[in-house]
Amino acid sequence: MNLPVVGRQPFIPLELRSGLFTVEQARRAGLSREQLAGNSWLRVQRGIYRLAATADDPLFLLIAIHRRLPKAVFSGRTAGWLHGLDLPPVSPVEVIVQDLHVSARAGVRLQRAILSKLDVIRRRSLPITSGLRTAVDLGCRRPLLDAVIALDMALHKRIVSLTRLRAFCEANEGAKRIAQLRRAIELAEPMTESPMETRLRMLLVMAHLPRPGVQISLKDEQGRFLARPDLYYPEHRLALEYDGATHRDSLAEDNRRQNRLLNAGYRLLRFTAADIYHEPQSLLAQVQAALSQRRL
Repeated sequence: MNLPVVGRQPFIPLELRSGLFTVEQARRAGLSREQLAGNSWLRVQRGIYRLAATADDPLFLLIAIHRRLPKAVFSGRTAGWLHGLDLPPVSPVEVIVQDLHVSARAGVRLQRAILSKLDVIRRRSLPITSGLRTAVDLGCRRPLLDAVIALDMALHKRIVSLTRLRAFCEANEGAKRIAQLRRAIELAEPMTESPMETRLRMLLVMAHLPRPGVQISLKDEQGRFLARPDLYYPEHRLALEYDGATHRDSLAEDNRRQNRLLNAGYRLLRFTAADIYHEPQSLLAQVQAALSQRRL
């Protein structure tokens, strides 16, 4: 059956143009199941649809899953995304359930665990694990790099503090994966401003190079502010910076900042994603050589 049309455009009921709706709501608006199979509509979950032209927002899927699993609590990366972290919220969607009779759903990773009232909060009207519980779950994961990236973001966003994370470790000594969490906490840096900065720092640390400072303000001899590089070795006056996608837009200012640092007696190495992912040994060799050249 073809969709009713107004002119050449498919008929889109006003009440179905934003948000999610059920088959029954579509029927009341004048659409049949056959019409919902058309290109104008997108099936989000069983029995739940949205207008295909709306933005591909993961929140639509999370709301649909919440309707089907109202007692489930979003956790892991999904909870991290709802807390505002730069993490993938879907594929799969992660939830914690306490009901042993809840069965698996396509695209949903179920974890069965007991949550206290303090472990659950609401964001965007959805139940999610608290900042502490989310950070703990992410910090316990492997590989270690992913755990540190997640903790850096959580600490920088202030959804949790190092004090609370360390207290959790002390209170749960001997628990499963607590050693992994403790190691991730030791390597975390709240001042880190992006996942790629974490990757650069971890590349150095895991190669057993000295651990650099993070986002340290540098000044000239008169005490005037010069720059705040991503990473810094104070004993060597060596700054390291990651040049991301925005570097092209800020090239002029980045060059001026670099000149100020060099003129003040600092040294600077700049790296890109290609260096970190494809030429890590060359990157490490450059840093090692710079650290070996001079000590103050």
